[in-house]
Amino acid sequence: MWTEENNKLVRTFEFGNFVEAFSFMTKVAIIAEKMDHHPNWSNVYNTVKIELCTHDAGDIVTDRDRELAASIDQLV
Repeated sequence: MWTEENNKLVRTFEFGNFVEAFSFMTKVAIIAEKMDHHPNWSNVYNTVKIELCTHDAGDIVTDRDRELAASIDQLV
């Protein structure tokens, strides 16, 4: 579930292992590049944390963030 924290949409994803987490990140990267809207994220072993905000709009949550979040949700 995405939550809005400090003007960001935030969600943490957990996978069975590092390879599954990295595969997920690769899929997100392809979607983000097509949308020209790139996440702030981190990965530690099987966990991926994603934060979305629109820098061009003053680092706030916009419809672009919600659209990317919905696309990411379709991957899991």
